[in-house]
Amino acid sequence: MAQEGLKISAHLVRGRKKIPIDARYNSKYSLLIRSSNVNPFTDGRKFSRLVIHLNGEDFDLGPCQLISEPNIDGYDGRLIFLEDVYDLQSLLSDGRTVKLQKAFVNLPLVLAHKEKIRQSFKGYTANLTYDLNVYKSFFDKMDAEYSTEPREIQHFVQEAIINTEGRKFMRFLDDKLNELEHLVADFSKEEHECHGFYFRKQLWNIIMCSPLMKRTNLKPRGYAGDSEMMRMIYSNDYEGESTFSKLMHKHPSEQPGAHAVRNRRKLITQTLTNFQGNNPTLPRERLKVLSVASGAAVEIEDVVVLPEDCEKYHFILLDQDRAALHEAATLVGQVEKRLGAKIEVDFLNGSVRTMLATRQLTERWGQFDFIYSTGLFDYLTPPVAAALIGRFYRLLKAGGEMLIGNFHVLNPSRVYMEYWNDWVIYHRTEEEFMDLLRDAQPAEKSISFEDTGCQMFLHVKKAG
Repeated sequence: MAQEGLKISAHLVRGRKKIPIDARYNSKYSLLIRSSNVNPFTDGRKFSRLVIHLNGEDFDLGPCQLISEPNIDGYDGRLIFLEDVYDLQSLLSDGRTVKLQKAFVNLPLVLAHKEKIRQSFKGYTANLTYDLNVYKSFFDKMDAEYSTEPREIQHFVQEAIINTEGRKFMRFLDDKLNELEHLVADFSKEEHECHGFYFRKQLWNIIMCSPLMKRTNLKPRGYAGDSEMMRMIYSNDYEGESTFSKLMHKHPSEQPGAHAVRNRRKLITQTLTNFQGNNPTLPRERLKVLSVASGAAVEIEDVVVLPEDCEKYHFILLDQDRAALHEAATLVGQVEKRLGAKIEVDFLNGSVRTMLATRQLTERWGQFDFIYSTGLFDYLTPPVAAALIGRFYRLLKAGGEMLIGNFHVLNPSRVYMEYWNDWVIYHRTEEEFMDLLRDAQPAEKSISFEDTGCQMFLHVKKAG
């Protein structure tokens, strides 16, 4: 990545004249420059070309103009592009000339995308877009009516609106979701992808009103189910800047798929607590527990509820997301402060690739009494999932157990997740899930479901 202040070899061209300059990286799309001659450049001066010399190669970046910012470390100002806007960070870091406007190359293909959409789906989406914008305008007008009231009064007025007209709106959303599910029931995988893309483009402004759906669609950490999104689901509360935003946020968190996420947290706690109680280890030895794709590991505060519980476990939390591990460390610190006792926790910043690529993993990490992963396998292809579950099994001590979660093919929230939330995962049947164990020979294996039936759990015990 190009560092701010990096000096660059370059020259400008004006007519037939080649003008040497001193240049410095300023931002992704601008350079700080000054003339190598005595006379400084004047504000607004235009040049036909900027040529950057990098690793023995010249990069011609086209027309540009100076914006005067005098006295910035002696530079005359910033150079900006007038036509094609180039990504200077990519150029200086990787030697690639990338134009900001490159996305428009695909514009005709994206615009033509709508030709693949069934007319019945276009009609449904158009009607839904109209209806939701009408609802939004009504709720926004209500918000404006009481906006001058004291903050506490605003809270109670909004709560009354949510509990009356808000709940009617939620039932409207339920009805429209049922209609959508019937409409797309016979779609192929490709049609789901195509129609889902069209649906989100049409309803983008509505989707962005919901903090939860905004996060799953924008994926700020690169994937939909990050720890902040999980926090929203666990909270199951009304979040947002307006009444409409709060309703649009709450609706997806009330769906069966979201209930399943909350249920699996309870299941982890129950299974781990039962395992600890039924399998006392050597005197004074802690149960060694590995959580893979741990996220913020909120279940720890459910497992460790008394000071003496801190002596029972040694948690190892593995996640590729440093922010999630930081959140986990914060939560552990809060639990320790509340209980006045120390929890033994190790934080590992790593991924599936880390586990599969690391040789002699058992020798490096040791073995574990209990391994669990509830939100990872939904994102893994069958070959990767099978290879990883084989690694898990080898990491188990004799008599150890593991609990793996995966959404079932009959997940009733699947259409909602894919169309509204752009949250596409690998759903599996019981047979497909059990087949992931083909390289292991456990003493016991079983599949169970949480209460909604959305998510199944593979529970494995290694031979003693």
